[in-house]
Amino acid sequence: MSKRPIGPGLARGFLLAAFSALFVLYVAGPVAWLVSSSLQTEAQITAVPPNWLPPSPSLANFEAIFSAGDRQVTYETRRQGDAATGGFLPSGAANLLPSLWNSLTVGVWVAVLNLLLSVTAAYAIAVIDFRGRRATLYTVLATRVVPDIALVVPLFLVIRNLGLINSLGALVVTYLAITVPFTIFILISYFEGIPRDLYRAARIDGCGHWRALGHVYLPLSLPALVAALTFAFLTSWNEFVFALVLTQNVQAQTLPIVISGFIMDFTTSFSFVNAAGVIAIVPPVLMAVLFQRYIVSGLTAGAVKG
Repeated sequence: MSKRPIGPGLARGFLLAAFSALFVLYVAGPVAWLVSSSLQTEAQITAVPPNWLPPSPSLANFEAIFSAGDRQVTYETRRQGDAATGGFLPSGAANLLPSLWNSLTVGVWVAVLNLLLSVTAAYAIAVIDFRGRRATLYTVLATRVVPDIALVVPLFLVIRNLGLINSLGALVVTYLAITVPFTIFILISYFEGIPRDLYRAARIDGCGHWRALGHVYLPLSLPALVAALTFAFLTSWNEFVFALVLTQNVQAQTLPIVISGFIMDFTTSFSFVNAAGVIAIVPPVLMAVLFQRYIVSGLTAGAVKG
């Protein structure tokens, strides 16, 4: 009995391991540097050669974030605080935690409303036979062909006419227009993968459409529902352009807008900005870790049929 050569298998395994390591380094490298630099002073961050690991880890940057509301920042105090020593505080530092709450509020509202609207629409298109069913699906998908940047001015005019400028409601309405079409597409693919016989059995037993949706389709579609919920939340959490245009006061601004303002301040404190970035990535990372299994299965639902 002839033995298979070992050389090609080892070479293939080595190449896969090497490319996997490069990919992990490419993806995780910036995040690792973000966390590392958030624990360093400004002088340590700007040192040459760079300190890839904190020489003396410190939580001073995070303490500055949570105590920023108690410090009054003026032109004089900003001049006195040298960024290299870690004593510098951006002028909008006190707005960071309120903007974090704004982002959470908008994200939760968008996720919940997106799911309520998308579930009913996806059920109707995937299950109910009506005239114009396919045309409705293509119309929904066509709305995502248009780049978001092309919708900034029309949406701004609509929101202004509704009197919602500088409000969290403006962001909720806008993000729903972005997330609902894609969520409908995900749920349609999943609903169509559920055996049709279950729907027929529910109808024979006397279930209407609402009961069939609640007792048959929703329990079997948990991965797709979690994926849609996560997608809507992360989209609203990370969105920048619409938030910049539709919110012009600090009371309604979200986290990405406030953090970007630190870069355009009198002096840029990279240690403070990186600490704010670490806080900004905590909710998305926690959500991705908790719902990873559902997200993967939900997004790949309907990709292969047969």
